[in-house]
Amino acid sequence: SDGSIRLHQMTSESPVMQWNDSTNGQPIIALQWALTRPAVFFALDASSNIYIWDLLENDLLPVAKETIPSEKVVAMALLGEPEKAHGLLGIVLAKEPGQIDIQYVKKKWASP
Repeated sequence: SDGSIRLHQMTSESPVMQWNDSTNGQPIIALQWALTRPAVFFALDASSNIYIWDLLENDLLPVAKETIPSEKVVAMALLGEPEKAHGLLGIVLAKEPGQIDIQYVKKKWASP
């Protein structure tokens, strides 16, 4: 609820990494690992901002932030085919008025 993200190892109660206030205090609505690139995850906050984290590039801050300006985004899911070498990765966004939007992610964050 405060924008903090914690990365845990299954065998430990303490987080391996913790990023406090990663969304400037906005609650995180959704967080999901990229299906095609294990070091990348995406976070959606309550202000319709998507944060892209690539832990191989920077493990302190998100590498990109994208604001969805038109309607409020209420849910996010990732789609892709991890077993394929092309690394195609998409983001499905559900917007408040009931619209669904699918966007493809840049290759540098999608390629294995």
